[in-house]
Amino acid sequence: MRILIVGPSWVGDMVMAQTLFQCMKQRHPQCEIDVLAPEWSRPILERMPEVRTALSFPLGHGALELATRRRIGKSLKGQYDQAILLPNSLKSALVPFFAGIPKRTGWRGEFRYGLLNDVRTLDKQRYPLMIERFMALAYDKGAELPRPYPKPSLQIETASRDAALGKFGLSLDRPVLALCPGAEFGESKRWPSEHYAMVAEAKIREGWQVWLFGSKNDHAVGESIRERLIPGLREESMNLSGGTSLAEAIDLLSCADAVVSNDSGLMHVAAALNRPLVAVYGSTSPGFTPPLADEVEIVRLGIECSPCFDRTCRFGHYNCLRLLEPDSVIQALGRIGAAPVEVA
Repeated sequence: MRILIVGPSWVGDMVMAQTLFQCMKQRHPQCEIDVLAPEWSRPILERMPEVRTALSFPLGHGALELATRRRIGKSLKGQYDQAILLPNSLKSALVPFFAGIPKRTGWRGEFRYGLLNDVRTLDKQRYPLMIERFMALAYDKGAELPRPYPKPSLQIETASRDAALGKFGLSLDRPVLALCPGAEFGESKRWPSEHYAMVAEAKIREGWQVWLFGSKNDHAVGESIRERLIPGLREESMNLSGGTSLAEAIDLLSCADAVVSNDSGLMHVAAALNRPLVAVYGSTSPGFTPPLADEVEIVRLGIECSPCFDRTCRFGHYNCLRLLEPDSVIQALGRIGAAPVEVA
């Protein structure tokens, strides 16, 4: 059985999509799973043993380009028995349709009748979690999802991890606290840099080192955190934001003894690496896309106006994050990852 998955467009969603791949392998152990997704997602998919091939999708998020989608679809003709679509857009259904894949499965959305022939109607009360909505597409309509649910689990190769450590001159002679202070979604997910700095200072004084992760857009935030550390402590931190590839970031995160992260794609990466994790929530809620790791502490205030799910604070105060004191996160760190992880 050959299956084409049309993957999502966000880091966290792609990580959580592994639960679908795991369910497909449980149902059909011999099935072959290929994932059509943006090129940036390749390092994630290559670390999922359930995926045979990551197929690069050349179009940007939101681009229609019908001729290109038709060309890609025609190139895949005759190769798959089923397509499963994770996005709910009409555009995402075009390639499997042009490929003539016999069974095309997905949730109802954006007038996709005709493009899909295995259309599901989503019951949000029955499937409140995103992973449940992904997993349900692996089963027949109305089937009960088996428990316990699988968790995303990215596999790291020692050679690539060691290469990343060597490239950035990093040592594991002290426990590693990874900080992920960015969030592509917007400011309403970003815990203040001064709070992150206080957490970093507390752990460095305990004998830890701090690595900061993120995209190029997060580099300035990482520098702001480091600049708040006094000389002597600052040298025990490294701002990797924007300096690593996604592959290198994943491999280096696997070395962390503990992670503090906003609700972001890297939060889900850290969870899929099963790192002890403190997840900081402000405008969003863990009720839909919680981090799926064995050791997780959720820290949030839950004030009257949150969760609002807005990209920027409609009141301009960001109190859901600003009033969340560093001590809450420091105490949460004390409850997880008590012993440094051993990296083989």
